[in-house]
Formats: sequence, C-alpha cells, structure tokens
Amino acid sequence: MNDTTEKETTLKNRKKREKRGLQAEMSFLEHLEELRWHIIRSVLAIVVFAVVAFILKDFIFDVVILKPKTPEFFTNRMFVKLGELIHSEAIMINQKELNLIAIKMADQFMIHIMVSIIAGLIIASPFVINEFWMFIRPALYDKEKKYASGAVFYTSVLFLLGILFGYYLIVPLSIHFLGSYSISEEVVNQINTRSYISTLTSISFASGVVFLIPVFSYFLSKVGILTPQFMKTYRKHAYVVMLLLSAIITPPDVFSQIMVCFPLVFLYEIGIMISRRVVKKREKELDEM
Repeated sequence: MNDTTEKETTLKNRKKREKRGLQAEMSFLEHLEELRWHIIRSVLAIVVFAVVAFILKDFIFDVVILKPKTPEFFTNRMFVKLGELIHSEAIMINQKELNLIAIKMADQFMIHIMVSIIAGLIIASPFVINEFWMFIRPALYDKEKKYASGAVFYTSVLFLLGILFGYYLIVPLSIHFLGSYSISEEVVNQINTRSYISTLTSISFASGVVFLIPVFSYFLSKVGILTPQFMKTYRKHAYVVMLLLSAIITPPDVFSQIMVCFPLVFLYEIGIMISRRVVKKREKELDEM
C-alpha cells in the first residue's frame, strides 16, 4: 500500500516538474517570438528610411555627406571668421577642397547603397531604441519603470546630439587634418570615396555613443556595475584619453582642442553625478528595507 502511494506521489511530482518545464519553455519561446517581432519592426523602419535616403541621393550626398570637406560648410566658414577675428590662419580649416576618387567600377553604386542604409539607421534610431525598450520594459518593476520612463527620449536625443556634434565639429577637423597631412611633397593625396565616407560615419557614430555616457552611467549604476568612486578614480585617465583624441583630430592650436574636449569632459562629469545619485537612492532603499 505504501509502495503504491509512493509511486503515485512520485508520478505526480514528475508530472508537475514536466508541466513547469513545459511552461518555462513556452514562456522562453514566447519571449523569443516577442523579440523577433521587435527586431522585424526595427529592420522594417530602417529599410523604409533607407529607401527614402536612396531616392534622395542628391540631398544625402551633395548636402550632407560631401559638404564637410568644402569651404562652404557651416563649420569651416565659422572657423574662417574666427581665424580672421583672432588673426590666425592655423584654424582656417578645409579651404582647399578635397578631391575624392572611386577606384572600382561598382564603387559609386555600392557606396550609394551603404550610405542609404546608414542614413536609414540614423533616422530610425529613435524607433529602434523604442522597440527594444518595449521588449525590456515588461521585465522591470513598477518603480524601475517610473525611474526609466524617459529612457527612450533621453537616449534618442543624446545619441542624435552626439552624431550632430561629431558631424559638425569633429568631422571637419578630422578631414582637414587627415586630408592635408603629408609625409613628402612627392606623395599626392588621392582619397578614396569609400575611405572618406567610412571616416565620416565612424566618427559620427562614435560621437553618438560617447554622448550616451549619462545613459550608460545610469543603467550601469542601477545594476551595481558602475560606481561614482570608480569614475572618480579613473577620471584623470579619461581626461588624458580625451585630450589625446582632441589633439590628434584638431589643428595645432589650444582653442580647437578645448572645443572638442570640453563637451566630452562635461558628459563625463554628468555621468559621475548621475551615478552618485543612483547609488545614493539604492542605498536609501536598502536601509528602508
């Protein structure tokens, strides 16, 4: 009798475990399905904007991509006015227009497609960020949802501001430095269009990511990975990296280096403040518990 009861109990427990395992598996598959649809919608948004960018070829290339290398570009004109004001020709950048070449037969067509995809990704970035946020949001507690309610807005704004900062300031300075740099008078610069666009896009995207320092500080501090003490400890190292980066991509004058370095330092300090606030709030919540 006891053996029969034990067998029935064992069988019931086994069925319960199998049921829990099946439910967990279904839940995992449902999460994958949900993620798949968020990715599909994000890709569709990128494709739609990429098609629009492909159609608007003249605007994308003549007004956006190729403009920073010309004397008529806004930043280049401002540096000329500033140079005239302080009587310094060193900061008058990109006054000799840079000529680009296409080496392979299909280069221009492939560049057109590549730039269209990149433009689609940039324009659709707020939508893509929102899609991934909608996927993560259900897993957060109500209090965490409240604290992170503006995550999509701030992330999108900071990322786009970073891209604009890189495009309007770092890109012209980099083009002037790299395009005019010469190791010998016998070597003539013939810049490949693909190389030029790669430099422009990589700098702009990197600036967009750097401008997300406050967002990274918030979330990394929230999960306990980052602390204000850590950021303070390595503050000098971060400043040295920023100064070196500014010195490399700017003309040989202090003013241009400060213009590039100051926003990076400001964002780093904002990141420390955000991290400190998050850590204090977390410690307060732990004390109340």
